[in-house]
Amino acid sequence: MVKKCLFPAAGYGTRFLPATKATPKEMLPVLTKPLIQYGVEEALEADIKTMAIITGRGKRAIEDHFDISYELEHQIKDTPKEHMLNEIRQLISQCTFSYTRQVEMKGLGHAILTGETLIGNEPFAVILADDLCTNQNDSVLKQMIDVYDKYQCSIIAIEEIDIKESDKYGVIAGKLVDGTDNTYRVSDMVEKPDPEDAPSNMAIIGRYILTPDIFDILRDTQPGKNDEVQITDALLTQATAGKVIAYKFNGKRFDCGSVDGFVEATNYFYQKLKG
Repeated sequence: MVKKCLFPAAGYGTRFLPATKATPKEMLPVLTKPLIQYGVEEALEADIKTMAIITGRGKRAIEDHFDISYELEHQIKDTPKEHMLNEIRQLISQCTFSYTRQVEMKGLGHAILTGETLIGNEPFAVILADDLCTNQNDSVLKQMIDVYDKYQCSIIAIEEIDIKESDKYGVIAGKLVDGTDNTYRVSDMVEKPDPEDAPSNMAIIGRYILTPDIFDILRDTQPGKNDEVQITDALLTQATAGKVIAYKFNGKRFDCGSVDGFVEATNYFYQKLKG
């Protein structure tokens, strides 16, 4: 069973400066909830209750958010605003949160390796909070766990993109398996290729389920694109052994790491709220 979810949250969020100079990008709100809370709720919906968060300097607000604020609780107790803390109270009561710091920013692969001390020797999920996903039925992570239960190997979420944007993503090549139209056994993957070098238009987004051998692979993975340790390169090692499945998920994904995607998500959830 997948019982833990890792949240790499140590990045600088430079695309949102100056807002992220003192505020973690994971704490930027879409309506009234920060991005990372949406991710934790998605993990909980997939019956994962242990959240492991990789933080860095200036990220204290994340820890404070998933903790009780006695002063605030006292101020709004028995007022019409008390219900506004119900959702975060439920998360705090149902989930366990643990933290470690990524001292140097050496890429997503390095951030995941930093989380080994929180994960241990078991399969685990990874959510990148700035990829905000929503679906009317099962969450994206819940869908992926169902796929993992079937194949018992690393699972990556993918979506079709405009090939002109391939240099923003890890891009996969693979073949459909078991007569499905949304599940691929990965044969190749390239980190942020130029459009003419992309093996397909199927891009990896910020949802993974990883088997624990990924930690040993990451230890031996040399820095790649942008001189960073790329999770794509480590996954390619698993893929050459036929142990990576790519899943084209049901749902909608917003790239909240970009201003355009963040505004799109805000408008979408606002219209959904007004219903």
